[in-house]
Amino acid sequence: MNSFFLALQFLTTIPVMRSFNASDRQLGVSALFYPLIGLIIGCLLVTLASLLDHLSANIGASLVLILWVVLTGGLHLDGLADCADAWVGGLGDKQRSLEIMKDPAAGPIAVLVLVLIILLKWALLIEVIETQMTARLIVVAMLGRLALLLLMLSTSYIRKGGLGAIIVKHLPESAAKGLSVIGVLIGIYFLGWLAIALMLLTLFIIKYQAYKRLGGVTGDVYGASVELSEVSLLLGFVL
Repeated sequence: MNSFFLALQFLTTIPVMRSFNASDRQLGVSALFYPLIGLIIGCLLVTLASLLDHLSANIGASLVLILWVVLTGGLHLDGLADCADAWVGGLGDKQRSLEIMKDPAAGPIAVLVLVLIILLKWALLIEVIETQMTARLIVVAMLGRLALLLLMLSTSYIRKGGLGAIIVKHLPESAAKGLSVIGVLIGIYFLGWLAIALMLLTLFIIKYQAYKRLGGVTGDVYGASVELSEVSLLLGFVL
């Protein structure tokens, strides 16, 4: 249960009324609960959408999107913003890119990318609500966190000594691979093959660009992968 609470505390703003000293092994195992945290987030989103079904799709989508950001504390959007700044401002230089990603300030490119992604997500949410398919948001949120496991299994984490490095080092790989296969199959069943194909293509591009510019991934890259995976899943499902 400590590993579950670690995952809940790390990926959401939901209060965890439990204090404990986490071991490295518990940190590694906590990653296995990421998809479950996604399911919890998705259930909360669908509940709100159901309560707002008497309102217009525009308003409903706006409020669901706000809850989505609040539940995650903007963690993944922050990672996306940092990556956007680093990709442009780093000019392909690894050290400069890493320094930009550490800078808490957001440049114009980061703001532009965030606005575009949020607009696209809002438009896709409107379509999902209008077609009364809001229950699929549960799977979208789950697979968005599964994207973290897929990257952890297939990429190198380059910031040594950080929390991410500990999690990746102690991640139970066999269990993570099993969860990944099950998650992808669930996604194909509920969202369709196109949504999963777009998600996997997005993760491949993220991985390729991260290795090209940084030599591996960081926590910001993980955050960006969640946000971009959710958008690609929604887009593929709507298409």
